[in-house]
Amino acid sequence: MPNNIIFYFTDQQRWDTCGCFGQPLDITPNLDQLAREGVKFDNAFSSQPVCGPCRALFQTGKWPTETGCFRNNLMLPAHIKTLGSYIEEAGYETAYIGKWHLASDGELEKPPVIDHTVTAIPKELRGGYTGYWRAADVLEFTSHGYDGFVFDENNNRVDFQGYRADCINDLALGFFDTYDKKKPFFMTISQIEPHHQNDRKHYEGPDGSKERFKNFVLPEDLKALGGNAAEEYPDYLGQCASLDENLGRLVQRLKDEGLYDNTVIIFASDHGSHFMTRNRDGHLNGYDDYKRSCHDAALHVPLVIAGGPFRGGVAVEDVVSTASLPKTILALAGVDVGGAMIGENLLDVVEKKDDNRPNEAFAQISESRVGRCLRTADYLYSVYAPGVNGGEAASADVYADDFLYDMGRDPHQLNNVVADPAYAQVKAELRERLLDWIQQAEGTRPVITD
Repeated sequence: MPNNIIFYFTDQQRWDTCGCFGQPLDITPNLDQLAREGVKFDNAFSSQPVCGPCRALFQTGKWPTETGCFRNNLMLPAHIKTLGSYIEEAGYETAYIGKWHLASDGELEKPPVIDHTVTAIPKELRGGYTGYWRAADVLEFTSHGYDGFVFDENNNRVDFQGYRADCINDLALGFFDTYDKKKPFFMTISQIEPHHQNDRKHYEGPDGSKERFKNFVLPEDLKALGGNAAEEYPDYLGQCASLDENLGRLVQRLKDEGLYDNTVIIFASDHGSHFMTRNRDGHLNGYDDYKRSCHDAALHVPLVIAGGPFRGGVAVEDVVSTASLPKTILALAGVDVGGAMIGENLLDVVEKKDDNRPNEAFAQISESRVGRCLRTADYLYSVYAPGVNGGEAASADVYADDFLYDMGRDPHQLNNVVADPAYAQVKAELRERLLDWIQQAEGTRPVITD
C-alpha cells in the first residue's frame, strides 16, 4: 500500500524554537528524533507569512495572487482543484483536524460578509475533503489556550476541555478509532499554537510555562530589537513544547497501530513571529503585529520530513520554500501534478537531481504593505509598493526598495544596506531575479525603483 501521509503544521512557530535548528532548551525532543530519522531542511521559508494566504497555498499549490486569497478574510475559490481533491482521487482516505481559515469572506479587520468563523463549515467549503473532519474556520475565535469547540463532518459541534493543543491532538487520534486500514490515509493536523490569542493579545502556554521556561535565551534579533518577546517567550516556548509532546503522542499511536513504518510525517509551520519588532518601519502601509514581514523572524520556519523516501538523518542546507509542500505531498501519494502546482518535489532537492535549481525562495507580503522578497543563501532583498495599502491590493505596478541584508555579515538582519553604494551591483542582480519571480508568479513585470 502507498505511504500514509501526515501533514502536522503549526501556526506562527519560528524555526529556532526547535532543538534540531539550534534551540538550546529541550523544547522539541520528538521532532528532533524525527530529524535524526528523516530529513531536516535548515533553510525553509514561508512564501506568504499570513495565515489565510499561506493555507490557501497549502491547499491549492498556487500563489495567493492567483487564487485571490492574498490576505485574511478571503474564501478559497470553489473552482480551483485542491490538494484534498487530488489525494482523494488517488485513493486516499482523508482527515482534517484543527484550523481551516478559508471559509469566510469579507473586508480585512471587519466582520465577514460570509461568516463561518464560529459556525460549521459547509461541505462545499472544505477544500475537497470528504472524510474525517474536526475543524473550525478560525480556531482562535472558537477557543482559547484552554477549552473550546470545533465541528465534525456532519456539522455537529464538538466541545473540548483542556489545553487546546492536547485536545486538537486527541481529536486527531480519534481518527484511528474508526480507520479500517483498507486505504492509505492523508491526515492534516492544523494546530493553532504557538499563535498568540487574538482577543487576549498574549501567547497562551500551558499552565506553568512561565516557571518551566524562565531560563529562556532570546534569539539575537529579538534581543536587539525589543518588542514583547521578553514577556511572552516563556509561554511561546511552552506552546511549542506542548506541540512537540503531542507530536510524540501521535508517533506512539502510529507505532501502536502498526502504521509508523509506512507513514511519512511532514512537520512545518505557516510562518514565524517577529514579536512586534518589525512592524514599526516607515514603509508600513496596512496592519501588522507579529508576522507580516519579509524578515527571517517571519519567513524562516521549521521543516522536517520523516518516513518513506525521506530517511537517513539528512540535513539539507539548500534554500527551499514551503510553497513546495502540496506538490511534495502529492508526489508521495504517486500523483504528478506537473505545472498545475508551483514549487518542486522536495525529494528532488534531497537527492540533488537538479544541479541548476535556483537556491532561493520568493515570497509575497500582504496586509502590512504590498511587498515582494527574494531570500537567497547570502542575501534577503525586499521591495514594497509606495502608497498602496497591503490589505486592499494584491499587487502593484511599481515597487521601491525596502530591505537588503547581507546574511554573511548580518545574520540577524539588523543593518539594512539597501541604499549602500557598496551593494549597488548585488542589489541590481537581486532585483532582476526578483522581477523574474514576480513575472513567473503573477504574469506581469513591474517597475522597481531605488
